[in-house]
Amino acid sequence: MLDLNATPAATHERFMRLAIAQARRNPAAPFGAVIVRAADGAVMAEGVNASGEHPTLHGEIAAMNDYVQRHGNAGWGGMVLYTTGEPCPMCMSALIWAGIGGVVHATSIARLKQVGFDQIDLTAEAVAAAAPFWRGGLLGGVLATETDRLFAVQERG
Repeated sequence: MLDLNATPAATHERFMRLAIAQARRNPAAPFGAVIVRAADGAVMAEGVNASGEHPTLHGEIAAMNDYVQRHGNAGWGGMVLYTTGEPCPMCMSALIWAGIGGVVHATSIARLKQVGFDQIDLTAEAVAAAAPFWRGGLLGGVLATETDRLFAVQERG
């Protein structure tokens, strides 16, 4: 299990900024994600919400697909996913089933709901708690002030 709390805040912020850069590729739904190898900080995959193309292509799923395409379906335990929005139950479940080592998010589901994004009202923490076999770490709120503003100003159709 990766100890996300042992990682310096500046490191989490650096990788969250990469997720924010991905999010800016879809101004209407700025859910961006990157997957980073914890051992050396190598960016292994990236993704942005493309649910207009396919309903399951949230930023996290797009990043997972990119990871598998580049590196195969192995090595998840040493990876950390950074995402601008707290993973929905679908995405968090997929990350748990993959066995990812950690998940770091910015804006919470509660805040996303407040600014008008439809959300299933089940936190990533609740999904993780329902999967006692998962040994990954979860950390929220990294650069949330920045991502909260990003989500609040977007027009939704």
